[in-house]
Amino acid sequence: MTDRKAELAANLAQVEERIASSCAAAGREREEVTLIVVTKTYPASDVRILHELGVRHVAENRDQDAAPKATACADLSLTWHFVGQLQTNKVRSVTSYADIVQSVDRTKLVTALSAAAVRGERELGCLIQVALDAESGERGERGGVAPDGVEELAAAIGAAPGLRLDGLMTVAPLAGEYAGRQRAAFDRLMEISSRLRAGHPAANMVSAGMSGDLEDAVAAGATHVRVGTAVLGVRPRLG
Repeated sequence: MTDRKAELAANLAQVEERIASSCAAAGREREEVTLIVVTKTYPASDVRILHELGVRHVAENRDQDAAPKATACADLSLTWHFVGQLQTNKVRSVTSYADIVQSVDRTKLVTALSAAAVRGERELGCLIQVALDAESGERGERGGVAPDGVEELAAAIGAAPGLRLDGLMTVAPLAGEYAGRQRAAFDRLMEISSRLRAGHPAANMVSAGMSGDLEDAVAAGATHVRVGTAVLGVRPRLG
């Protein structure tokens, strides 16, 4: 086993223990929570090692990094998640490799994703990114739609050819009433998810929690956690 593989295996084991312990504490089955490893800034070689170690869900946030990496790993059985703020001019590229876009936050993006998915003869899973720091009609500091805009976006995705409404995503906000209150933020997301599922029963995916707060996300009921640093190490500085 290479040094890097041993390092990633040890890190994965620690994250797995955290998830399993959190599930046990919350009275949940471990199988209810899917680990997504966020591989941004790390090479395709790491993705290959992660696959060898059993990881099947990976995430990227920049198309210029993700596209060549996905191509280099096209022979692997992986589900690719796009989690970054997405400009419409990158949509065609992103829909060529992403299985799920977790950062849908405006109807213009829904329209662009739908057109690209139809053109590529693909069905693309979509999560609505909820900004818990956004006022009505605004977007969040790190993207996302205000809670009162979720239903309109859900209807747009549900009616869009080539798209599938899978659920919701959030990033714990750095400002506003939920700043520093991750558990409260994730509980609020679960409330919004419950309302969404009343009209869209299949939209039951809830993506929340990262390296520093995955326990709070699992306790609240998240179905997916997005972990980068705790698995791959401290990210190298870019530039």
